[in-house]
Amino acid sequence: MKIKGSYSIFILVVSLILFGIIDVCNAQNLSKNFYKKTCPRVEKIVKEIIQNRTRSNPTLGAKLIRMQFHDCFVRGCDGSVLVDTVNNSKAEKEAIPNLSLSGFDVIDEIKTRIERACPKVVSCSDVLALAARDAVSAPLGRRDGRVSLATETSGNIPGPFTNVSSLIQLFNRKGLDVNDLVVLSGAHTIGVSRCGAFSRRLYNFTGKGDADPSLDGAYTETLRKKCPNPATPTTTVEMDPQSSLSFDNHYYDILLQNKGLFVSDAALLTDRTSNSAVIRLRRSPSSFFSAFAKSMKKMAAIDVLTGNAGEIRQNCRVVNPLK
Repeated sequence: MKIKGSYSIFILVVSLILFGIIDVCNAQNLSKNFYKKTCPRVEKIVKEIIQNRTRSNPTLGAKLIRMQFHDCFVRGCDGSVLVDTVNNSKAEKEAIPNLSLSGFDVIDEIKTRIERACPKVVSCSDVLALAARDAVSAPLGRRDGRVSLATETSGNIPGPFTNVSSLIQLFNRKGLDVNDLVVLSGAHTIGVSRCGAFSRRLYNFTGKGDADPSLDGAYTETLRKKCPNPATPTTTVEMDPQSSLSFDNHYYDILLQNKGLFVSDAALLTDRTSNSAVIRLRRSPSSFFSAFAKSMKKMAAIDVLTGNAGEIRQNCRVVNPLK
């Protein structure tokens, strides 16, 4: 079963909500109806912009999901990844793991429209949550953080060469389990990666000019043709071959064929629990869709700021001036 197009991710999650597969999230003061009275058009505004943007950029869904992942794993889901650098303190988005993030202009467009309709009401962290999943399904009520430091990404965002024990430890620190790790890795079914993120697997895995033996040999040769050594920063390849525009469970097929693009993908097969989850999700597309929505909901509630904590940024790129 395949769902074509990135926007279909959002339609999928909406369907899960409507048919009762996911409960409305009220944890940590978040609520699906948080803006029902204060900004009733927020869902419609986000949906319109995302639909329009995905027509010309079908991988936008993957980009926004990745952006929210990187936001939530550093200081919690507080929109800190959206902040631009000011003075000499580099913001999160300038850290090496975040340099390949994109879609900030989409968040800017959404926030500008929302500010016209409901000034100083909707947080940037909620804008990102809405854009990354879907306007109808996202539990809301987050507030924005005032701190964004590139130095804090180290040890919080898993890299493409992270092994399974480190992945599990990192996810556990965020309140996520092994199943969440495997499920959220399934987002690699859509989108592309720059060659530099995995070229070491092709040309110098152990420092002896060799390839990663855990990567399928024929696939290694295919990737070498697409990504010559040294890697060029502009060349990209599909993370899920022949399925990078479809939201489906095909990612788990390629993992079991030893064609996971990153070491962190292949690592999921080296642990008994994560390997079992890969096999289970490969067998049932419907199980993957349901599990993905649930794990996204859990991730979007990591260390959120609510109530009087944080602020409501008027410009997602800049913290508000102190009063």
